[in-house]
Amino acid sequence: MKHSLATRISSSGRIAAAVAFLSAFGFFQFAYPYHLMRREQQTLFVYDWDYIRQTYRGSGWLARFVGDFLEQFFHLPVVGPLIVALILTAIGFVVYRICRHFLKEWPSLTIAAAVFLWSFSRESGNLFITQYSVAALGYLSLILAALQFRKAWLKPLAAVLLLAAGAWALGSPYHKYYGQLWGVPKFAYDKVIGLDTEVSRENWDKVLKLSQKDLYMVEASNCYNLAHAMKGDLGDALLNHSQSGPYDLLMQVSTSRAEFSNCLAGEAWFQLGEMTVAEQSAIIALQGSPKHTGARFIQRLARINLISGEEGAALKYLNLLSRTLFYGKWARSMMPGRQDTAALAQIEAARSRMPRIDMVHHSDTPRVNLLGLLEGDPDNSPARQFLLCYDLMRFDMDDFIEDYSRYPAKGHIFQEAVLLRLSQLEELSPENAAKYGVGTDMINKLNRFFRNPALYEDTYWYYFMDTLYESEQ
Repeated sequence: MKHSLATRISSSGRIAAAVAFLSAFGFFQFAYPYHLMRREQQTLFVYDWDYIRQTYRGSGWLARFVGDFLEQFFHLPVVGPLIVALILTAIGFVVYRICRHFLKEWPSLTIAAAVFLWSFSRESGNLFITQYSVAALGYLSLILAALQFRKAWLKPLAAVLLLAAGAWALGSPYHKYYGQLWGVPKFAYDKVIGLDTEVSRENWDKVLKLSQKDLYMVEASNCYNLAHAMKGDLGDALLNHSQSGPYDLLMQVSTSRAEFSNCLAGEAWFQLGEMTVAEQSAIIALQGSPKHTGARFIQRLARINLISGEEGAALKYLNLLSRTLFYGKWARSMMPGRQDTAALAQIEAARSRMPRIDMVHHSDTPRVNLLGLLEGDPDNSPARQFLLCYDLMRFDMDDFIEDYSRYPAKGHIFQEAVLLRLSQLEELSPENAAKYGVGTDMINKLNRFFRNPALYEDTYWYYFMDTLYESEQ
């Protein structure tokens, strides 16, 4: 009977470990899928002995080395959650084994479950990095190893020696910023991270799928707007998503902003062809990342310099990426002189969108930058859409009419804005509207709008009227 009870409890422990593993894996794979991918974007593991020797020296070298090595796999959908689930389950298992030296089965399982949940909460925090879970697992394993000595006097001595070695190899498992004592998943933020990740991969359909639910955040609107501009229908889709102002289109790049916002701000400028501002964004994001590294930022800087014709600068980043596991093949294929026809065509297409005037641009002059892009390439459709929408988000109808006359674009909000401006000038007539390509159907729609505005919430008229009403309150 006693043997049977021990067997049953042991089975309960195995079941608890399996549940813990599957729960952690399922959470990071399905409920929190972009959290780990974002972490991979901010780190870099280079397969070069000199780089490894210089980067991973001093206290905590082993935890930093193992953490960075593991994080390079986090962009893989199944592998990243699998790694984290194994680490968290291992932490719970080692705690259980330690407790069994002093306690019975169920108290040990309870303490192990509590530590697992604590470790899980830390891993789900937005400012956490893997090395601290690695360090925690390492310290617990050293304590367990010390407890394996049979002689009582050897156990504390072994613990002191092993923990001293751990302090050198693992460093501190707690850090006031990146090793928070407790973490809480932020699901809305993970969705925005997902939008940002898919934007960086230029998966516009995926971005729009993730944008179907309003998040009421500037970063979410920014991704939504860029995806529609790249698909050519921003003039029809703009007001189907929450919009709070011109920064929803083009966020400023600034050292006073968070690394995430700076990184995202450069995505639109890169797609539009404004490489100067895109490079500023990538550099600031690189400096603001936890370890001043990041495969995403380095790859972006390599692409920017290739497009700008700065091959020497591009080689600096390509040589670094060429010694990585997942970016090496791409980096070697983009080396000057080794690019295939498709790569050269991609570079030339992006280069054709760049401004013709060689000068330093800044993100705090969006309209100037957009006009410069269109003067160099009037067929730059995303820039046309962004320019007109930027005018409308600022409610600058004079600039809009001037820009729309030179760079018209498809979209019902642009035609609605034309009628609004003609109405403000008391010049609304079918003849005047026709000069801007606006037909009588749109005039009839305006008349229906005045009778029942609530039926036309996706129009610029409603947005204009609603915003003015709120500003007067």
